[in-house]
Amino acid sequence: MSTIKIKQVKSRIGAPADQKRTLDALGLKKLNRVVEHEATPSILGMVAKVKHLVAIVEE
Repeated sequence: MSTIKIKQVKSRIGAPADQKRTLDALGLKKLNRVVEHEATPSILGMVAKVKHLVAIVEE
């Protein structure tokens, strides 16, 4: 499978608890951090849940 790079571009302050847990599950703890994951349906679903807080980084 292909990999995607996910970058947190907006603060988690004020976000609901379930979105904060999703960011933690993706490995995003601080602003402007980039993590790399396999593009599985579960990862893509998590990204869709917090799409207003993250961006997909093009390689």
